Amino acid sequence: MKAAAAPLREVLREIHARFSGNSDGKIADYIPELAKANRNWFGISIVTADGQVFEVGDCKQNFTIQSISKPFVYGLALEDHGLEHVLSKIGVEPTGEAFNAIVLDEASNRPFNPMVNAGAIATADLVKGKDFPERVTRLLSMFSKYCGRDVYIDNSVFMSERMTGHRNRAIGHLMLNFGMVGERIEDSLELYFQQCSMLVSSHDLAIMGATLANGGVNPITGQRAIEQRYVKYLLSIMLSCGMYDYAGEWAYRVGIPSKSGVGGGIVGVIPGQFGIGIFSPPLDAKGNSVRGVLACRELSERFGLHAFESGYTGQRLSDLLTPARRS
Repeated sequence: MKAAAAPLREVLREIHARFSGNSDGKIADYIPELAKANRNWFGISIVTADGQVFEVGDCKQNFTIQSISKPFVYGLALEDHGLEHVLSKIGVEPTGEAFNAIVLDEASNRPFNPMVNAGAIATADLVKGKDFPERVTRLLSMFSKYCGRDVYIDNSVFMSERMTGHRNRAIGHLMLNFGMVGERIEDSLELYFQQCSMLVSSHDLAIMGATLANGGVNPITGQRAIEQRYVKYLLSIMLSCGMYDYAGEWAYRVGIPSKSGVGGGIVGVIPGQFGIGIFSPPLDAKGNSVRGVLACRELSERFGLHAFESGYTGQRLSDLLTPARRS
């Protein structure tokens, strides 16, 4: 697959050059393996809903997906159980609590939403399978459809997650006490640790985003990754809850359905148009990639990508695509 040659690539080079010298942020170290990342890595990728690829920098550098996995596993839970059952176990309200807070909704005993750790663990618990190996296989198969390739677990990060995952185990057992998860919670925690340890690149994230932008069909392979009727629910929760404690200001300033992870990745989706994948390990105080936030804000402001932008008269990103492929 060859990246498209068009003015958009030059724009990405300009944005990459502008922010690559930014030295702010700290690499996550609460999971020891994450601390080994190179703080200079920085990749930006865009994949359109018709399969064009534009990228610059360290776009093929692998890193672990971490919390970016959460909306995609939520989609699998929706397919496995339907909307109402999933809503009975996991809410969809933003929360001012930390992403790893040991807290549930006092009225319903549900996790507040699937983007915090409690909600993500409850989501993993909903993944069907007759045993643990089948559940892992289904999870990896789902991500393979999104990425258009076989995906793998970084075992070093997985083991590191397991060894330091006491807080997540406490969250899991709190939910077991209230009946929000089943008796196989230990297996579900293992599944959660594995999903967070999957290796991706900014190139992969852009394809994953483009798959959601394309109604659930991977624009590179043509394979469906999720039923179209559930895509809007993933995008809604990404816009309202996807960027940790910065989610509200992100929706206000940037307005792109997105999800970040402490590995330094951000995936963004412009419905019907394209997916964005960015990777840069240094994180701000909220846990989001410093360069990633800056790059997304620049793209949103320059091309009017905010979800609630109306009457935008400036240059559209679609104007920079390869003319022969522009719809």
